[in-house]
Amino acid sequence: MKKTFSILLILTVCLMNAQAYKGKGDYKFQIGANIQNGGSGIQLSSDYGYGENISFGLVASYLLSVDENLLGDKPEFIDRFDFKARFNANLGNVLKLDPKIDVYPGLNIGPRNFGAHLGFRYFFTDGFGLFSEAGIPVAQYDPSAYGFDKLNNQFVFNIGVSFNL
Repeated sequence: MKKTFSILLILTVCLMNAQAYKGKGDYKFQIGANIQNGGSGIQLSSDYGYGENISFGLVASYLLSVDENLLGDKPEFIDRFDFKARFNANLGNVLKLDPKIDVYPGLNIGPRNFGAHLGFRYFFTDGFGLFSEAGIPVAQYDPSAYGFDKLNNQFVFNIGVSFNL
């Protein structure tokens, strides 16, 4: 009985038609780890498909673990939190990748900077997958930012799970 159940489960998973980006009306939600110099935390993002290869969304991150400065000070909530609007160009089908895979370069804008990101999604099933993103600030609103102000103005790497909603 266990062998039969295992074989049926494997066949079901293999026959599922997972798709990373479906185009207009597609809605993704992602939660993952935010890793950067001086701290690490959690990132939440959502994307809504407005066209065959275009999506818009929101992203928020909060640093849970942050290094103290030389004086032993810890950052306040506002220093740890970041919020941005984002635009993605979903290129999985343009690059003729497997439908389970999506590569999405994009731009984001928030209260601290204007930036760019490059992301990758892989879906195991129609509703569940993994994602990875790397982002950089292109233009900081305060180029003389130092100390805790640099926390959300640097290279950042995110990795986590993605859901189709």
